[in-house]
This record gives sequence, C-alpha cells and structure tokens, in this order.
Amino acid sequence: MTLLLVLALISALTTFGMSLVVYRLSLRYRLYPKIRSRDVHTRPTPRLGGVAMFAGIVVAFVAAFLLSSQFPVLALIFNDPGPILAILGAAVLIVAIGVADDIWDLDWMTKLAGQFVAAGLVAWLGVQIYSLPIGGLTVGSPQMSIIITLFAIVLVMNAINFIDGLDGLVAGVALIANATFLVYTYLLQRELSPTNYFSLAGVIAAILVGACAGFLPLNWHPAKMFMGDAGALLIGLLMATSAISVTGQINLASLSALGRASFVPAFIPILLPFAVLIVPLLDFSLAVFRRLRAGKSPFSADRKHLHHRLLDMGHTHLHAVLIFYAWTAVLSIGCLLFFFGPYWIAVVSIALGLVVCTAITLAPLSRRKVVEAAAELAPANSAEADETAHFDPLDRASATREN
Repeated sequence: MTLLLVLALISALTTFGMSLVVYRLSLRYRLYPKIRSRDVHTRPTPRLGGVAMFAGIVVAFVAAFLLSSQFPVLALIFNDPGPILAILGAAVLIVAIGVADDIWDLDWMTKLAGQFVAAGLVAWLGVQIYSLPIGGLTVGSPQMSIIITLFAIVLVMNAINFIDGLDGLVAGVALIANATFLVYTYLLQRELSPTNYFSLAGVIAAILVGACAGFLPLNWHPAKMFMGDAGALLIGLLMATSAISVTGQINLASLSALGRASFVPAFIPILLPFAVLIVPLLDFSLAVFRRLRAGKSPFSADRKHLHHRLLDMGHTHLHAVLIFYAWTAVLSIGCLLFFFGPYWIAVVSIALGLVVCTAITLAPLSRRKVVEAAAELAPANSAEADETAHFDPLDRASATREN
C-alpha cells in the first residue's frame, strides 16, 4: 500500500503544479470559452484542467515504471506493457478530443466517434470484459467481449462527463470513488495473492486519486479552473478501465479463497464498480431518457441534470456538491463494508446512510412548504393587523357611554 500511496502523491503533486501552469497560460492567452446558458458560473473560466491531470497521470505511470526496477512486485504489472500502452494511448486521444471540444465546441458525433476509437484501443490490447462474477457467467465470444467492453467504457466516460456541472463535483466524486476502489482492489489482491498486493486496477485507482486531489484545490468553489471534457472523459476512461480489469478478468474459481459466504465473491466484484459510479450513471440514464422522450439527441445539452435540480430545489452550490459526495460515499463505502464483517452491518450502514442522504437532499422542500404556509397566513394576519391599527379607542369609549 505504501508504494500505491507514493504513486498517488506523485500524481497529486504533478497535477497541482501543472494546474497552476495551465491556469496562468490560459489567462494569459485567454484560453477559455464564453459562458453558456446552461452554465452555473458567471465569469469566463479556463477549462483546460484535464491537461494538467493528464500530465500528473503520465508522470505517475512513468514513476511506477521506474520504481518497478527496485520493487519486483510492481514489475509484474509491466511484464505485459500492452494494456498500459493502450490505456495511455487512449488517454492521449481522449484528452486531445476534450481539449478541442473545450476550445472549439465539437459536435457530439465527432466526440462520440473519438470515444469509441479510444475504447477500441483499450479493448483491442487486452483490457476486456471476459467474464462477469455472477454464477460463473462468461462472455460468449471474443467479438462479444470487445463490443461489451466498448460500450461499457463509452458509457462510463459520458456518465462522468454529464455530472461535470458544479465546482469540485467530478473531482470530489471521483476522489471518493477511486479511494474506495483502491482499498477494494488492495484487499482483494491481498486475499487472492498474499505475496503480491499490486494490480493494474489498484495502480490506476491510486494514480486517479492523486490526480483528483491535486486538481481539486483549483477546482473548489469558486473554481479558478475547470477540468473540462478533457478531464471528465479522462477520469471516466481510467475508472472504466480500472473496473474492467478487476470485474471483467477476475478468476472466478479463486474467489473461494476469500473464505466467505458465496454472496461476496458472487456479487461484490460487480456491485462495487456500479456503486462507485451510481450517481453519474443515474444522471446519465435520466438525461438520455429525458432527451429521447422529447425527441432530441441524447447528447444535446440542457439544464436539467441532477446538480441543476438540487440548485433549483434551494441548495447552495456547496451544499449540492457535498450531497453528491455523501451519496457516493454511502453507496461505495457501504459496499466495501461487506469485506470487514457480518453482512447485516453493511446493510444497516447503507440503509441509515441512504435515509440521512435523502433527508438532507429533500430538506429545502420541507422548508419551502413552511415558507409557503407562512405566506398563506400572512394576508389574514396583515388584514387583522390593519383593522387593529385603524381602531380608535375614543370610538369605543363613545359607544360605551351611549349604551
């Protein structure tokens, strides 16, 4: 774990330093787009933070390669360089497409085609979904494996990109999700191979944690810089690749070495990747359904994402972001708890967390009802107050004397 934390630290420091450089260059050369109608921010802001994150990720991978000469357990990851080269090549393509879109606003078909090419590169060189850990279910053919992998990677990339609408939202959600996934891959690898705790998924997760942590200081509200499509798509690409390298290639027979009931080995390897991505996937699904029902392209922009709805409900910018963090933490960490004790503890923890998150999310609606109820009573109280204000005590005295 120490080596993984070192890689995360290298990624964080490099990303932070490059973020400062990219930020200053963006201001100097005015590399930022105009404000769009769906944007939440009110002043032009650089959107090239993904370039800095990419630099941090590449430097961390290079550091991992250099450290592998001193640590044999890390060298096992680089015995077959094909997957890592494919991931970095796909990352280069995705960042190039994202930067072009952040500057010139590409059409959705061009971006989608580039995403499929990048995903195809990853799948072609070996990072594929060969099996699903549900009762020994395997993918029918190599062609089907590539197709499923392609759509899974593109789905996750767009899901992450769709929630990139508030300061610090994607960076924080990805930080929580990848930190949880890092612990999961470490525990799983430790159980399956006690002499080697390293895996490609763990290395990717650690490097992503560092990249998100290094970028977050400049992206925290009010943000000095956004990660843009380059950063969001890059995070989605690496998160999908990390999940696939565990979920899609895990040795089902060896899962019995965990020494637990069949529920954990059967479902946790696939539940956790979905749990850490549940918020982006939910927002993506709702957006696609909403747009198709309206007869629009599923990639047409609007201002009806979950983060927009939280703002419309009355949450502040910071509160909306923290709510996303809370939902992600409850679901991802809750699934991870299945590794640490009886199942009922994890189930109860998730249930309590969901209740608290729901209450916090809906709190503005309760306050709004109270305000509306008070507003309805206000006219009556106002009229009574006016009647009292115009009442003359002398008139009452005169009436008393007449009676």
